Amino acid sequence: MNCVITAWASHEAELRHYLRRQLQDSALAEDLLQDTFLKALAEGSRFCQLENRRAWLFRVAKNRLIDYHRTHKAHETIVGDLPESPANEAPVVDDLSQCLPRALTELSPADSEVIRLCDIEGISQAEYARLKGLSPAGAKSRIQRARKRLKLHLKAACQVRYDENGKVCCFTPRPPDSTPKP
Repeated sequence: MNCVITAWASHEAELRHYLRRQLQDSALAEDLLQDTFLKALAEGSRFCQLENRRAWLFRVAKNRLIDYHRTHKAHETIVGDLPESPANEAPVVDDLSQCLPRALTELSPADSEVIRLCDIEGISQAEYARLKGLSPAGAKSRIQRARKRLKLHLKAACQVRYDENGKVCCFTPRPPDSTPKP
């Protein structure tokens, strides 16, 4: 059990940040974080035998997040006839994630990698800097440039449009890339 506590101490803050960023709801993020910890505890000695405990914790957190969204969408389907208040509506930008997988494959490998690692998998810029042998300022610049190029690419490829407040109001979904990979 000591390996669970050690791994949790090393990755709890990173997992919390990831879940909060995905949900924009601190209380819900804490609930999913707690579920992730309990799953690790339940694994017991099997958890200690894992080669990459961090990846396992993130995979469980992501699965909890997916389960939450599935349950939430099922609830919306059941209650679909009830009017929703604008405060409860998910922002259109959340749906823009439909364009993201294909857009990432169309970026340069370096841009795609830094966005996947820092923005999707949730590693810190400092950790990315260590991983790539960069200075913290160099890593920060790299991720900012990659985000800017991704934004421009999404705007063009998915025809992203903004409202008068500068928020994403609409876009045109693209089908997944069906070209076979070599």
